[in-house]
Amino acid sequence: MSSQTPTGDPHGEIGTAWSTPRGGPHRAAPHDGRTGAGVVFAGVLMLCSGVLAVLQGIAAVADDDVYARVGSYVYELSLTGWGWIHIVLGAVAAATGAALLKGMTWARFTGILLAALSLVAQFLFLPYEPLWSVVVMAIDVFVIWSLASWQRAEI
Repeated sequence: MSSQTPTGDPHGEIGTAWSTPRGGPHRAAPHDGRTGAGVVFAGVLMLCSGVLAVLQGIAAVADDDVYARVGSYVYELSLTGWGWIHIVLGAVAAATGAALLKGMTWARFTGILLAALSLVAQFLFLPYEPLWSVVVMAIDVFVIWSLASWQRAEI
């Protein structure tokens, strides 16, 4: 056996990294690479809260006796008007939540916008249904946080 130090390519030597490819080890690819847990969380929340907003809007449009009347309120709007706002926002939010679950990238920015609009609408609807409005506002904050903090995994 010779005690010479080989020159040239180190990948052919015994005792070196035969199993290591040139350039070092490769990272494992993320699962499917499209959506993270935060996006799935936001998609499920948007889908559920969108359906509930549609039901809230139908209740306001169909029977005005469901919600208490407010005396004088700065942002006063008829319950039928609020009902249609909730129906439209809820339907679009539910569709966006479904798109988030399918991994559509456009749905991330749309989801942030819709959650912000829902947050404002629920704030303005606060006198009619205070407890429910606060719960939906908290859900909207979680959706915005989940979608805004998500970062695409680098491959």
